[in-house]
Amino acid sequence: MINESALLESKSLRDSVLDRTDVLDRVKALSLLPDGMHVTTAMVAAYFGVTVEAIRALVHDHRAELEASGYRVLTGTELSDFKQLSRIPSRTGSLALFSRRAVLNVAMLLRDSEVARQVRVYLLDMEYLARTQPVDNSVHSVVAFLDDRIDQRITHILGKTVVPMFNALIETSGEHRKELVALRAGVQRIERRLHQHHARLQRLEAVGRWRSGAPANR
Repeated sequence: MINESALLESKSLRDSVLDRTDVLDRVKALSLLPDGMHVTTAMVAAYFGVTVEAIRALVHDHRAELEASGYRVLTGTELSDFKQLSRIPSRTGSLALFSRRAVLNVAMLLRDSEVARQVRVYLLDMEYLARTQPVDNSVHSVVAFLDDRIDQRITHILGKTVVPMFNALIETSGEHRKELVALRAGVQRIERRLHQHHARLQRLEAVGRWRSGAPANR
């Protein structure tokens, strides 16, 4: 497995996981500006537990890479419009903004931050899991197989147990307490199995999203 420090040295490796912005909130909640898309330099510093100066120094050293990830500096009319939209009470003549991708990019470049290190570890752990965890053919085939088995089981229960039981109850009301108890136990067992299938499907779908590069649902 690749060590998390590899992300500090390899831009190609950083680029390969740059869309995994959901990892940020998995490690620590990231507060966003009212537009729901950006954070300021001060907010980035607070997230990583470092000084504003440390973030500015990082931007100075890696500006082109961060700009490609969504970092930008607003000025003039664009800044005025953004301030009005986001209700930012700032009188500065410029405002640096980071997108979530840019924040993740910072996490892969920032050395002196435990939060950044945890983000890098999480990124590579999930990438390793996606590459190595065995999946039978594909997530979709497994889902289809399990859905089919579940449907068959439910159909069997309804057709062979539930319906005949209700028919008998209609004909001889009040004489089937034991059968009802047994039926309830059987339904409860099926319910537990359905929950287990659901949990397995979620795990398989999560691995499938990491393999395909699709963003995780939140």
